[in-house]
Formats: sequence, structure tokens, C-alpha cells
Amino acid sequence: MIAIPGGKFLMGTKDQEIERLCKKYKKYNVEYFRREKPQHEVTVQPFFMSIFLVTQGQWKAIASLPKVKRDLKPDPSKFKGDNLPVENISWFDAVEFCQRLSKQTVQEYRLPTEAEWEYACRAGTTTPFHFGETITSDLANYRGTSTYANEPSGEYRQKTTPVGSFPPNAFGLYDMHGNVWEWCQDGWHENYQGAPKDSSAWLSQKSSRKVLRGGSWNYIPRNCRSAYRDWVNPGSTYNYGGFRVACGGART
Repeated sequence: MIAIPGGKFLMGTKDQEIERLCKKYKKYNVEYFRREKPQHEVTVQPFFMSIFLVTQGQWKAIASLPKVKRDLKPDPSKFKGDNLPVENISWFDAVEFCQRLSKQTVQEYRLPTEAEWEYACRAGTTTPFHFGETITSDLANYRGTSTYANEPSGEYRQKTTPVGSFPPNAFGLYDMHGNVWEWCQDGWHENYQGAPKDSSAWLSQKSSRKVLRGGSWNYIPRNCRSAYRDWVNPGSTYNYGGFRVACGGART
């Protein structure tokens, strides 16, 4: 875990940038950038976040502990390796992991909120990626044969990579772009109208869907941006979906 300092940031994407992206990718009928509006200021309380994605080795250790509410598969991942991120994890599984870890350590662990996740990913930056205006496959694990700006085409590894294989952001967090999608606490909302101004979890009364952030090894770079947001049903599992944990800070 690493301490993430509190502060304020602009969450989401400016309207003019959203319209530029929609125009740029109009042949793909892309409208999902509008999920990132309106851009709004959020005050984030200090909290702790895991430096790395939860690994398969960590998963196996916690999955062997007594059940809190649901059973956990000891080895759910497609791509095997103790230092690879765990994947094929549902939102419910990730919550159970946090509950078992909390009980074992007598310290409350949880999934990060969506606001905490974006704040931590940006680490003080305002560019599309915490690296800058674009991304390359030397900096992250994603579908590197696809490009975002004017960078050269890179490598598409077609699998997860060991955590910590690429440079961290300014907060010391690894794999915030790519490798596996990361579950957040929040329920899904189609945009930020009515979003909290603090970093608490924004729960949904209308949908059971849950927020994913960060992109993954098989996604194109525009879906790996700091502001990009997506959703999946909480019971779904994929070989490109995992999580990291947080503690302290925001309330639910």
C-alpha cells in the first residue's frame, strides 16, 4: 500500500475535448466519450491504495481464509503466474476478497471509489494518460498495435504481464493504464450529472452495474485513458478484469 495525498482535481473530460474525440472516431460510431462529462471538481480525502494490482499469489493466500459471505475459487485466472494480476474476478469476488483481508488484518480494506481511482491514476496530471498526451507499449500493456495520437505502432502481447513491469505514475502506482480492468465500488451512471463533489462512492438506485477503470491488455489506447469509464454486471468475469484495494479515506 502507498499513501495517496488528499487534494482537489477535475474529474472527467472537457466538453471540447469530448467533441474532438467523438469527431475523430466518428466512423466507429463512438459516443461513449460523453460518459466523461460534465467535468467537475472533486475533493479527495487522503487514503491508501495498493501499489500493484492484486496478484494471483495474493489471491490464493486470501482465498484460503474462511468465507465471509461467498466462496472464492483458489485459482480463477486464465494466465497463470503468482506475480501476474488475478483475473476472471467478479465484483462480488473482489468484495469478498476485501472482506476476508479486512477480517484477517483487523484493518478495513475495500475497493477504491471511482473518484479515488481517477485521482490516483492522474497523480496530478491533466493529460489523457499520466505519461502525457499519448501512450506506447513500452509504458503499458494494452493493444499496442493500435495508436492514439502520432506515436508509432507497438506490441500487442495478448496476455497479462507481471505487475510492476512498466514505469509507475507520480504517486508510485503501477499498471493504472492497461494490464487488467479494475473494479470500483460505484454503481454505474451514464454521466456525471449529480455526481458527488467528494470522493465517496456514488451508488446507483437504478442499475446493479458496476464501474470499471483503466483498460486492459486487449483494449485499444483510447479506452485506457485516465478519464475513460466503463461498466460490467457485478457477477461477470473476464480474463481481462481484476482489481486493486484501498483503505482509509472516502466513505461509502
